[in-house]
Amino acid sequence: MKRDTLREALAEFLGTFTLIVFGVGVVAQVVLSKHANGEYLSINLGWGLAVTMGVYVAGGVSGAHLNPAVTLALAVHRGFPWRKVLPYCTAQFAGALAASAVVYVTYREALDHFDGGARQVAGELATAGIWATYPQEFLSTFPGGFIDQVVGTALLMMVIFAVSDGRNLALSAALSPIVVGSAVLLIGTTYGLNSGYAINPARDFGPRLFTFLAGWGKEVFTAADHWWWVPVVAPCCGAVLGGWIYDLLITRHHEAAGR
Repeated sequence: MKRDTLREALAEFLGTFTLIVFGVGVVAQVVLSKHANGEYLSINLGWGLAVTMGVYVAGGVSGAHLNPAVTLALAVHRGFPWRKVLPYCTAQFAGALAASAVVYVTYREALDHFDGGARQVAGELATAGIWATYPQEFLSTFPGGFIDQVVGTALLMMVIFAVSDGRNLALSAALSPIVVGSAVLLIGTTYGLNSGYAINPARDFGPRLFTFLAGWGKEVFTAADHWWWVPVVAPCCGAVLGGWIYDLLITRHHEAAGR
């Protein structure tokens, strides 16, 4: 790995770590306090701010993708080097896994107090959902869940393309993280019902893998009709789609408008 790529990958690791350690942390606080220390809105706010902080941590070094779906869309639509896609994605998954461990260690005693030490994926004392997303009972894995994740990630990608478009209302590097974090907050408050708006393969798979290793067992991969693959595959499709829509309706018309 070239030195510049290593430097960027390390930034992606720390940025994604920051995103997950705060994002999963806020869910842990709400669930383990039995909603005494927060509600769904605080989870939305926590995730939005977590994205903002993660982008500030890594943005000046790696661009702060923090999301394999974003990395893929930038490679497809913006000329991001394909040779960097695997290092970026590996760093993002590793950062999410490490952050999951930190949340677990910090809240270990609260977890034991909540569930008596018996880790559960479903039921009143379920805690696997602190780390990874699981769908509502009414939601189908496909097409319902797949569409849900495609839509959410496409919306996120359109905002990312907009704030970085120098021929649109491009924002300064100092303000962009706030808008991207606000977009995640908005997605959570509008499209969080179905399955918790993962919209990021690293955000979901890294923590899910951690729960598998930390005692929740293989049910984290088999639950809800093997739901686990949806927040991995669908966000990648959604990000590429969202980027394509932005370019189709905005980018391609800049020259015609003389911009």
